Amino acid sequence: MTFGFASSSPASLTTSPSSAPTGRLLEPAEWAAAGIPLLRNPREVVSGLHTRHHPKPATAVVAVLDPEERLLASASFVRRPAPADGWMFRNALLSQLRRVIPHDLRRRTPVRTAVLLYCREGDAHWTEEDGAWMWGLRDACTLHGLRCGAYITLTRDGWQVLGEGRGGRRPHAESPPEPFGAAQTPPPLPRTGGAASEILRRAAAR
Repeated sequence: MTFGFASSSPASLTTSPSSAPTGRLLEPAEWAAAGIPLLRNPREVVSGLHTRHHPKPATAVVAVLDPEERLLASASFVRRPAPADGWMFRNALLSQLRRVIPHDLRRRTPVRTAVLLYCREGDAHWTEEDGAWMWGLRDACTLHGLRCGAYITLTRDGWQVLGEGRGGRRPHAESPPEPFGAAQTPPPLPRTGGAASEILRRAAAR
């Protein structure tokens, strides 16, 4: 099992001062019509990612799940203040996916699913920023050979799976991380990708 890392560069986002380009966001109806697979246990997924990454507002956590919804890889990064742009979000997500897990482009049908948890200010209602993240997640999944999974917001009011109407009060944006349970114990040498993976590889070779 692989767990990710927090990074503010180079995956932190910078966009032009203009507003999000037309077509680089998904409206709720478009997202609902896209056939996004439902999570069997969304609270367990949200709690696990919150415990591993403890996201604060403006933090995105992208995770890859196997067909049994076991976590295979995850990474977190901070979005810099800038207008929402789905294309830039796609690039940031794709960069993180490439760091923590190989692509599945050789498969005829995607087996693994990527989900996105975004911690932000405000309430759980859909915003244009959410639409840009949805567009970015869908495109990044296509380019990495993954199924596009749920988009989840984490606010002070709790968590919400947009497009599904499912949510809960805990964890929320100000929750302390929950301790790992027996089934959530991380592996002793998690692969994180990028420079951290190279350090682990060299240490193992000694």
